[in-house]
Amino acid sequence: MQTLNIEYKENYAIVQMDHGKVNAISTELTNDLHTAFSDLEKNDAVRGVILIGRPHCFSAGLDIGSMVGNGIEGGRAFWKSYMTAIQTMIRFSKPFVCGMTGYAPAGATTLALCADYRIMGKGAKHITGMNEFKNSLVIPELLADIYAYHLGEKYAWEAVQSITMYDSDAAVVAGIANESVEVEEVVALAEKRLQQRLRVPLSVYAQTKKYLRKQLLALVDRDMDEMLEVIVEDLKSPQTQKMAAMFMASLKKKK
Repeated sequence: MQTLNIEYKENYAIVQMDHGKVNAISTELTNDLHTAFSDLEKNDAVRGVILIGRPHCFSAGLDIGSMVGNGIEGGRAFWKSYMTAIQTMIRFSKPFVCGMTGYAPAGATTLALCADYRIMGKGAKHITGMNEFKNSLVIPELLADIYAYHLGEKYAWEAVQSITMYDSDAAVVAGIANESVEVEEVVALAEKRLQQRLRVPLSVYAQTKKYLRKQLLALVDRDMDEMLEVIVEDLKSPQTQKMAAMFMASLKKKK
């Protein structure tokens, strides 16, 4: 795949995002994530998965160019791909551990929250949380719901309003991460935590995971096309179009 490196171990796989300088979440990356998790679900030799980024870089979040740089239809294609990837990752029935190997704001936070267990690396610039209000962007319903599922609706809304971002220790307190360790230890610990889960028979794990994540599964079992149309209407708003024009202009200046 163009944006992922997949390493197959004895009975599990490590999926590493490897897409550009900061692993920005583009249409290409989300298409690959959907394909990878769909294939790994069907692969009987793979009993569990770890998702990581590169050292000091999990993902910088959504690729603004994919969102707004290719017009309304390009934005529609991006959001459909991104929500489909989220749906596939949340429905993944096998043990799924996420190693947050660096900064993971906004849309990258949502990717991490699809996992069963999350380990985040320490670092001054390693932050997570939903910071869309910083750029005057609407948080789409699905992303907002997933955030509220993990943090609690009241606390999530307060955090979004104040644009609260969390380092690894604070992320554990907030419920975004389960453990905070030095970034060099993230992958090894993720493998250890996955191996602990692989001791449980896969059928037992999958069935119990389904029972204890009913609310989260219900969030992605809704009509995605209906939610997509709401996002497309937001993309058409003057505020979003203004932001898009400013972003594209900044790219031209950099060239």
